[in-house]
Amino acid sequence: MAEWSLLPKDLLEQISNYFDTSIDLLRFRSVCTSWRSSVSPKPRCPSGSFRILPNDGISCASFGFYLTKRTIFLIRLPDYHHQTSSDCWLVKIEEESPNRKHLLNPLSRYRFNSLPRSFPRPLDLLNFRVFELGQEYVLHHVNYKPSSPSIPDAGNLYMEKVVITWLNHGSQFLLLTIHVSGKLAFFKSGDKKWTIIQEMPSPYDDVIAYNEKLYAVDHTGRTVCVGLNAELNLIANPVFGGDRKCLVESRGQLLLVDTYLSIDTADENQDVGEESLEHLAQYMSERTVRFKVFKLEEALQSWIGVNSLDDRVLFLGEYSSFSASAADLSGCSGNCIFFMDSFFYPRDENTDEEEDSVLVGGDIGVFDLGIASIGPLSNYPEYSKMFWPPPDWVSSTSLEAAVSRWWVEAKYLKQVLRFFSLQN
Repeated sequence: MAEWSLLPKDLLEQISNYFDTSIDLLRFRSVCTSWRSSVSPKPRCPSGSFRILPNDGISCASFGFYLTKRTIFLIRLPDYHHQTSSDCWLVKIEEESPNRKHLLNPLSRYRFNSLPRSFPRPLDLLNFRVFELGQEYVLHHVNYKPSSPSIPDAGNLYMEKVVITWLNHGSQFLLLTIHVSGKLAFFKSGDKKWTIIQEMPSPYDDVIAYNEKLYAVDHTGRTVCVGLNAELNLIANPVFGGDRKCLVESRGQLLLVDTYLSIDTADENQDVGEESLEHLAQYMSERTVRFKVFKLEEALQSWIGVNSLDDRVLFLGEYSSFSASAADLSGCSGNCIFFMDSFFYPRDENTDEEEDSVLVGGDIGVFDLGIASIGPLSNYPEYSKMFWPPPDWVSSTSLEAAVSRWWVEAKYLKQVLRFFSLQN
């Protein structure tokens, strides 16, 4: 058998094309020098700000936008296959600058209010087994300053999901988002202004980067692929029924999740008299009551109903949607959807318990497709530990690794000092 380091470059490049995430490619390139030199890293959004994007055609902000990247990770113990505990932790990390990162709720834009006192600073991901589940990009105004440290996007005039795809080996890019009008807004590197795509039979609900192309779905389920010159190509005809459409990739398949909403009062015990009817909106909230899932049959230009996700789990976030295998998650049986819902209100933020001060601005809901049941995350204790608080082993593993490194360094230093003492 040939040495791994001597594998031909074209074979290494072919193998690297099967890696979907930058972290898997990073592991691949870390094997040896020849593998690293044979395969280029995936293009990525630089730390801090991406570049100043013009606001012409999309916003009235003074200067324009900068783009930040957030990554959703699944963190486990290095040898989790041999552990009696199947704990895992889902977290979203935003890199503001090379040495400054923030931890966020994996399904929302909100930062964690506080971290447990035992939480390691810094958190060394080399001590764990890390899986990249998804990425998201967010547009910020250049002159924007957060008004609240726990709400990084508070006051931002632009809060829509944006997706990106790269061209020419990462030297160029395309951006797609939804304008406040419900139309698609398109930007290509080198352009001087955003392009608002006027074609809109119905307002658009969601966008996604899938198979290095940009897709969008409108309120009816009509789905299009956006070309290099902002042209729209029909991918799937409408699928009527729900109130909000979402696109998500699962195991290489493009899915459409149709969300059904109901209007409920924020507090069932709230007594709204006739004198308050004019302010009724503030007492009302859209409540998610069920989902339907479809898969894309591109040859038929149709969405086909899916009765089961099998062992897959879908996560529907505010800025990104992603999927995972139930086998990789803690105590999850699969065939379910996690989602954000403002109707599920968080616990009291003023509580003294650190575990309760995390989910700001709404809570996570769980929908089981098998039995069509829905409820807040708090009803599923076996699932809630995936989100908060961080597992105890996050702190203990980091401490053990730090002590181990300290012991090795101390032993080496002792040998160096002994060597010099012998020389003298």
